[in-house]
Amino acid sequence: MPQGWKRSLTSDMPSTQRPSAWQRALELSAATPDSRNRYVDLLRAVSILCVIYGHWIAAAAFADGEGGLVTTHLLALTPASHPFTWIIQVMPVFFFVGGFSNGITWDSAQRKGTGYSPWLEARLRRLVIPVLIPLAAWMVMGAVAHGVGVTQPWIEQGSQKALIPVWFLAVYVLIAMLVPISHFLWKRFGWGSFFGMVALAGLVDVAFFQFGVRGGAWVNYIFVWSAVHQLGYAWSAGKLEGSGKPLLLAGCGAALLGVLISLGPYPISMVGVPGEEISNSLPPKITLLALGCLQIGLLLSIQEPMKRCLKGLRFWAATVLINGMIMTLFLWHMTAMILTVGVAHLLGDLGLTAEPNSATWWAQKPIWLIACTASLLIAVALFGRFERPAPLPKNAPTLASWRLILGALLVCFGLAAVAYGGIAADLPLGLRWPSLIPPFIGAALVRRWRMQPLTS
Repeated sequence: MPQGWKRSLTSDMPSTQRPSAWQRALELSAATPDSRNRYVDLLRAVSILCVIYGHWIAAAAFADGEGGLVTTHLLALTPASHPFTWIIQVMPVFFFVGGFSNGITWDSAQRKGTGYSPWLEARLRRLVIPVLIPLAAWMVMGAVAHGVGVTQPWIEQGSQKALIPVWFLAVYVLIAMLVPISHFLWKRFGWGSFFGMVALAGLVDVAFFQFGVRGGAWVNYIFVWSAVHQLGYAWSAGKLEGSGKPLLLAGCGAALLGVLISLGPYPISMVGVPGEEISNSLPPKITLLALGCLQIGLLLSIQEPMKRCLKGLRFWAATVLINGMIMTLFLWHMTAMILTVGVAHLLGDLGLTAEPNSATWWAQKPIWLIACTASLLIAVALFGRFERPAPLPKNAPTLASWRLILGALLVCFGLAAVAYGGIAADLPLGLRWPSLIPPFIGAALVRRWRMQPLTS
């Protein structure tokens, strides 16, 4: 880091004072090499904000006037809101930037002769521990709620809504485990590896709609998101530079999406709508692939001017700040909202009396967003340290591949089960132990339990 920057950022602080998160972000920003593709980090940061505020805006809880609380969803109340999901459904962008990052790091590992195990461990280190913290917190809250007489359906519904974001980690970890295969396919077949995944995803959809093969449709979690992940390889390989190719990709995605929506059995909403039989996202359909091409193409078409903007210190520092807490933001944002609503309910249904989608409800929404943001920032202050693993000693022994793979699979299984059904069951303490225990066993296998000190 240039010494002038360091002095200017720290000279006004007493030597014993811990620098603020913003000051640390400024220091990291000033030290960022010019070779880094900062647009990757910006896409990740903007996407997480879309997820968080999209969920908060769409959530609709209100008091029923008899001391109870009703939870519903804006998408279920007004079909006119469904096209907006084309903006807030940004999971394709996450898998896309994941493909870029995984491709870069795997290439580097191969050049250095590092091997699969160290590479996979490095990928898992920032993913596993952070997700265990909200999981453990909900286990405690669920057991306490069960003990005081809260019924199982309420615990199941609340925990499932709060922990549903963990499905992404379950799938992302699986995709990361397959990087040696998917990256080989990209190196060997190039764009053919992308179109091959697209074809497989399309065949799964045909089996789903034409032949009623519903159970097999879950494999599209691999085919759809692997295809988007391949686009990340294409970007890292320089195949999507300029504006012409990205706009062609966006045009193809828009055309395919239009055909599928207008002529096919696919709904308009790109996220699940309560009460609708067919969902584009559960399990994923090729519509999400088309949406991903549309979004990614448009975003890459403006990458050059955005990269110029990211050379500004404060803009880049804001991006660094969000990326430094991104796991905590993602994993805790639904819990923060649920706890905020719960407190309002206990305070006499404060702000919960307006009918969802009414003028009053929309007028109150900014206040709710501010309250949920404050709650989430408290979670970041308490739990953000868990996504900053301490560096491993240089001579640390390599973990066996079987141990990493088995541990990762156990984590994925448990997270997927919790995202689908919550934590409640008719078992001791009212908890679904067969789903809750595997992630902790998996974490013990894939993780070395050495964390950054709290003061770091």
